[in-house]
Amino acid sequence: MPTAAPDWVPHGTTSPLDDKLGIRITDHDPDRLVATMPVAGNEQPAGLLHGGATCALVETVGSWAAALHAGPERQVVGVELNVSYLRAATSGTVTAVCTPVRRGRTLSTFAIELTDDEGRVTASARLTCLTRS
Repeated sequence: MPTAAPDWVPHGTTSPLDDKLGIRITDHDPDRLVATMPVAGNEQPAGLLHGGATCALVETVGSWAAALHAGPERQVVGVELNVSYLRAATSGTVTAVCTPVRRGRTLSTFAIELTDDEGRVTASARLTCLTRS
């Protein structure tokens, strides 16, 4: 059963970029946040999922995980992103699963793994966020 967003998150909150890319958070569990994104419409000219779209998905899930940890009174911003592209995605949907590496008072780091519809890992990432008061 997916975890719903906390009450302090306005229903349907997404960024304009998330809307353009079709990114949808499907589970707001702070220990395993999950989001999906379609490949269609997010390809580079050769028909592969664009690396920038992958980075946007990683930033979205990691930033949401950091925001859930920080709570409603604080803001989070990404300060470091590392992505390794392991397999091309050419169709269907990619799923990002974000788990905490360390959640601190000012810095939090998350590991994010992207898989295709067959469960094959397409990218592995790490995002560090700064929590601001």
